[in-house]
Amino acid sequence: MLAETRYEHIILNNARVPVIEGTTMKVVELVLAQAAYGWSADELREQFPYLTFGQIYSALAYYWDHQEELDADIEGRIRKADKIKKSMPESALVKRLRGKGLV
Repeated sequence: MLAETRYEHIILNNARVPVIEGTTMKVVELVLAQAAYGWSADELREQFPYLTFGQIYSALAYYWDHQEELDADIEGRIRKADKIKKSMPESALVKRLRGKGLV
């Protein structure tokens, strides 16, 4: 069951994660793209043409109004990815590059 928020284009999915309505994009995914590349709203619109400016600005407003909670979510995602990465065996390519002193 989806839950509405006070933000016109933002809903909470079944896991209570804020997503942009009508898409599968999580608010944190848009925020991470902006942070990683320094994109403005115009550049976000170019990169994600299926989003409207209303959706983009609503997602960014939601983030800034819930920054502490969403930053904790982002940190959790990073820790989970790091854990998965550490559990994976080293690839043959990385082994060869390490052997040549390139990594």
